[in-house]
Amino acid sequence: MRPLNAAANWVSSWGVTESSTTPWLQITGKGYLQLTVHVQPGAKTTSCAGVHGDALKIRLHAPPVDGKANQALIAWLAKTLSCPQSTIALIRGQTSRRKTLSIHTDQPDALSRQLQALASD
Repeated sequence: MRPLNAAANWVSSWGVTESSTTPWLQITGKGYLQLTVHVQPGAKTTSCAGVHGDALKIRLHAPPVDGKANQALIAWLAKTLSCPQSTIALIRGQTSRRKTLSIHTDQPDALSRQLQALASD
């Protein structure tokens, strides 16, 4: 059985230095945001659908074929957050609905507020 602080140890090994009030969004010490999303591909339109458990739910118009949904997710996030696509990387979940993305930014607090506002709309 793992100790109770195992999750805290994993989080610190990822470089997360600041806990957020939202479990789906973390700020790392290197100027990165780590974003956990639950993706619903094949939706009528691409939009944020609020929070799904401990992840931000994103409905994507793109089908889950040949990485098109992943590309559409990164493109939509970049457009919505007004940042270059090159600053967003898919770290985990290439073939899963649950994905972890890293967003490199000089202003993590501003992007964090944008994402939290997006989730509450």
